[in-house]
Amino acid sequence: MPETTAGNDAEERSAFSHPAVDPDSSAAYGGLPDQVIDFYAPRGRGGPGGPAPVVVALHGGAWRAPYDRRHLSPFAAFLARRGFAVASVEYRRGAADPAAASAAAGPAVAGRWPDTFDDVAAALDALPALVKEHLPDADPRRTVLTGHSAGGHLALWAAARHLLPADAPWRTDRPAPLRGVVALAPIADFAVADKLDVCGGAVRQLLGGDDHFAARVPYADPALLLPTGIATTLVQGRTDTTVPQEVSEAYADAAAKAGEVVGVTLLEDVGHFPLIDPAADACAVVAEEIAQLAW
Repeated sequence: MPETTAGNDAEERSAFSHPAVDPDSSAAYGGLPDQVIDFYAPRGRGGPGGPAPVVVALHGGAWRAPYDRRHLSPFAAFLARRGFAVASVEYRRGAADPAAASAAAGPAVAGRWPDTFDDVAAALDALPALVKEHLPDADPRRTVLTGHSAGGHLALWAAARHLLPADAPWRTDRPAPLRGVVALAPIADFAVADKLDVCGGAVRQLLGGDDHFAARVPYADPALLLPTGIATTLVQGRTDTTVPQEVSEAYADAAAKAGEVVGVTLLEDVGHFPLIDPAADACAVVAEEIAQLAW
């Protein structure tokens, strides 16, 4: 499991205690094993009626290979029971060869450049057609993008692709057609996350190490890709020691300096994992934040 301190251990155990929930269907958005999206059809009515909004979910795990979308599946099923149609995106993570991970870097290197970004961009581009096929009763015009931790970073990044440098292969010519973004304890500001050594140096590993960090930051750091023009809310536990609240606050400050208001919901006595734990009150708060944008 991702790095935590003793204070978050009980919350982590609870979040990871739920059995994985199989999706209603899955679809490939590319030819590689990790290029797949799981779909969860809505199980209840969560709003004023009509077709269900679509929630696109990106899992966390410090962009490292051992942590895949299965650990987010109970959260996806929770949202489906709340009346949302859910698309849970997988993407390439960690080292291409596990032997490439050094002892200093831990059991797996964080992310793969540019593969992790290639996949998230490709998945989002493929989603409209796949949602039409796999979630026919959903309303893709009411799509909210969410993600937890490293997935929160990817959600913020995906919503800002129209602001990427002109030579970025993932740049789009207009903002994504989203109702909004709800980023959960996101690794949202790379300068602050790097200073705090979030997830054992994961940010530097994601960008390929010290030799590439400065050159690649403008292509990957959401705090440098503002204002997005897309409604954005960050949900953050005040006692989170995995991705401390300073990271979210830095992103919100950067947004304010760029002339954009980003909501920050700070939850008392909540750490990193309750945000995606269906047994935790914090998870219900997350669902409500999503509903406020989706409906």
